[in-house]
Amino acid sequence: MPHQQYWIVRHKHQILIEMSHSNGPNFLSHAAFLQGNHREPIEIGYWQGLPCLAVECEVLPDDFTGAESAELVPMRQVFGVAGPEAFAMAGRATQLIDWQMTHQFCGRCGQETQLHEKDFAMHCPACQLNAYPRISPAVMVLVRRPGQFLLARSPHFKPGVFSALAGFVEAGETLEQCAAREVKEEVGVEIENLRYFTSQSWPFPNSLMLAFFADYVSGEITPEPGEIEAADWFDIDDLPLLPDHVSIARQLIEGALKEHR
Repeated sequence: MPHQQYWIVRHKHQILIEMSHSNGPNFLSHAAFLQGNHREPIEIGYWQGLPCLAVECEVLPDDFTGAESAELVPMRQVFGVAGPEAFAMAGRATQLIDWQMTHQFCGRCGQETQLHEKDFAMHCPACQLNAYPRISPAVMVLVRRPGQFLLARSPHFKPGVFSALAGFVEAGETLEQCAAREVKEEVGVEIENLRYFTSQSWPFPNSLMLAFFADYVSGEITPEPGEIEAADWFDIDDLPLLPDHVSIARQLIEGALKEHR
């Protein structure tokens, strides 16, 4: 009998992927092995035409045979193993699992919460407060001048990797204001002509990345201490090591290169 749903099962920040699925590496077609050792599953939408549920499994059974070919895949590696659409769906799942785990009690009265019957909300039955999933918007900016990109690296990057500039939107701030502020703070230059490129949900842990192109106006590059390890202008024909293809930063830089060719 064909299966009726898909399961995204997370264990220790890794996703169980069925490697021998008929459609290639995929999410699990059943989760009978869970045996009650999990939180309430979250219905997160549809995957390949079937309902998809997400659940955190803190302990896998010793005799785990739920899917003989299933492997635990770190979240960042799902992109390469199962493709960009699976990465996006797993990202949605992991953000909602995190939200469920961090909102088990009401922030107003302390009562234990429960999943809302209709909405994506953790509902307090005592005071009726609803807590919705947290989304943290962040702006990414690729600053350009003729034939060159301004790229920088954080101390947290892989060795040698440079990327576009990025920062979180503050309360009461527009995306345009955030872009200008972050670029000024991180490298000390002024920009203009901000143009939207694309967006990406980034589940580390709950960012919504919004990418822009911008033109350089003035200022000398001055890296922000503690935030920017190095920054410089790079010729478009001699770029440094770039972020992985899974990231919006790589897409932004490659999008700019296409405009030049």
